[in-house]
Amino acid sequence: MTDTPAPEGSRPVPWPSDDQVSRWTDRYFVKTRLTIERFGDMPVTYAVFMRRPVICAPRLMVDWMQAIAAARGVEFQIQMNYQEGDWIGAGEPIMYITGPFSKLVDLETLYLQKLGPVCVAAYNAFTMCMDLPRVAFLAMDARHCAGTEMAEMMAYAAAVGSQAAQREFGAVGFVGNATDATAHYFGNDRGLGTMPHALIGYAGSTLRAAEMYVEAFPDQPLVVLVDYYGREVTDALAVCRRFPELAEAGRVSVRLDTHGGRFVEGLDPQQSYAVLDRHAPLAIRRYRSDADLRYLTGTGVSAAAIFHMREKLDDAGFPGVRIVASSGFDFFKCKVMAEIGAPIDTIGTGSFLPDRWRESYATADIVDYDGVPSVKVGREFLLRRK
Repeated sequence: MTDTPAPEGSRPVPWPSDDQVSRWTDRYFVKTRLTIERFGDMPVTYAVFMRRPVICAPRLMVDWMQAIAAARGVEFQIQMNYQEGDWIGAGEPIMYITGPFSKLVDLETLYLQKLGPVCVAAYNAFTMCMDLPRVAFLAMDARHCAGTEMAEMMAYAAAVGSQAAQREFGAVGFVGNATDATAHYFGNDRGLGTMPHALIGYAGSTLRAAEMYVEAFPDQPLVVLVDYYGREVTDALAVCRRFPELAEAGRVSVRLDTHGGRFVEGLDPQQSYAVLDRHAPLAIRRYRSDADLRYLTGTGVSAAAIFHMREKLDDAGFPGVRIVASSGFDFFKCKVMAEIGAPIDTIGTGSFLPDRWRESYATADIVDYDGVPSVKVGREFLLRRK
């Protein structure tokens, strides 16, 4: 049917299962299926496309179609026009799907759900990795997803976009994600992560939380959140001084996750401009929008905050300590950070999820009825080229 491989660890039972399709698909497709069964079936071919550029990420959709075809005792011929990870232009048919009309018609709602958002998220992840090829990314999208099915879709998307950037630009890309269930997409057995803010609140101090973590997981690197008490620099240095051997070995990372309601410790608007003037003096003169300026010198995890933390770590004798940045790192923010060379080692982000959901809509149109090419007026570009 297709040469797209099924991922190791993928679900053995498709959802929705065949007996649930009629409950979850658009009702007019069910009525159309009943009409076809009454008046006679025929083979048809669907063209599937999107209205914006994307990265091809069809595996979850194709796996589901294969499972439903097997349950219905038929075969769907899926002609992929692009390989997984390829760039696809707006309006270009991603694939053609051929099979009995009565067996295909009620599946459209569901297979489009499994394709469009994934391809957009893969495109976003690809762009972020391409802009920051020397930065490692961690997919932290699960908490932003509408359920476990979406969480799998988004993890797969990040992996596809990352792999495309690795192939084309030698990017580090996404090295892992936050949950065990989808870690296999990144070649891992387990999700990655150290501590949430809640552990620091429980411990009573950032330093004590770090000590607890090292005692509980002595063989793992330490990534410590430093914004809980608003003392990012003070607490970061306290942890480094407590574990100097780990710091020197590059096994300590400081995670900046300061929210947008305040500046990182030691910064204000004037100090933020001063930090950038020392490290990226042309950045302020080149900014293009209010959003760019906020990413450069604003509250939260700005470029100035990252340069500031790097300065303080280096001045204290901890050049081997890494900086993990999180909080709103979508592809716009990543591009700004890339342009000024912000000293980021790792980015934790779920902001590759589609921002405008309507851009994630995939569309399918029949382009062939029983061997006769036909498509609605205005969609002739979908017809197979001879």
